Amino acid sequence: MGLNKAAKAGAVAGGILAGCLGAAAFLAAPGKRDLKQRAPFIGRNFAHRGLHRIDKSTPENSIPAFEHAARIGYGCELDVHISADGELVVFHDDDTLRVCGKPGRVEDASLAELRGLRLCGTEYAIPTLAEALEAAGGVPLIVELKHGGRDRELCRKVYAQMQAYPGPWCVESFDPRIVFWFRRHAPEVLRGQLASRYSSMRRSTGALQAFALSRCLMNFLSRPHFIAYEIGRRPLTVRLAELLGAMKVAWTSLEWKTEEKADAVIFQFYRPRVKYK
Repeated sequence: MGLNKAAKAGAVAGGILAGCLGAAAFLAAPGKRDLKQRAPFIGRNFAHRGLHRIDKSTPENSIPAFEHAARIGYGCELDVHISADGELVVFHDDDTLRVCGKPGRVEDASLAELRGLRLCGTEYAIPTLAEALEAAGGVPLIVELKHGGRDRELCRKVYAQMQAYPGPWCVESFDPRIVFWFRRHAPEVLRGQLASRYSSMRRSTGALQAFALSRCLMNFLSRPHFIAYEIGRRPLTVRLAELLGAMKVAWTSLEWKTEEKADAVIFQFYRPRVKYK
């Protein structure tokens, strides 16, 4: 009798465990693997916000940063916002204070107002996406779309503008809804889910959302082709997504050894090989 109870309890526990693993696999699973989509990005190093300098003489997300990266042959990662008058600009932060020394939300400023600011105290202005693409000159690009109040307009305009780019490009975002837009409207584009550890994400969002996003539990919505995860220990569900076929993109690398465990690397402040695979 005792053995039967133990067997039943074991079966129940096993069923619960299998159910949990099945649910986790459904939530975290990536999109279908397409080797042709991935090929231009596999084994490449991507200059984070262009090849900018630690002393800020060449600022992040600036025209010379993209030109320098392109001359060497690196891919580039860049960030795109939409201005108050509907123009696409390349800038990382939601606010201009850190980089330009003047407070104000990027989305609330016109292109002319943004162009009047200077990057890191240099002569360089905030570039438009069109200017950044010209400077990149056809090297592979990872285009991060920044969440704001007009995400659908941002997605439509980025997709339309990227059609003319002569080189390979893909998209990524911390917001799964942006990644979902590309899944629905541009399935031919390689798409990635950006994520970081819970402690990092908790600084900018609520506890429940930070938990779900840090563990890529919204992948069921966007089915990303790659996971771009903050360097460090990755949660079980992220590793499960990788086992199920998601490309592993590491950010932001400060040393060569990152290449050992990543399919692509976003780096800054050192000069790695252009390709390592």
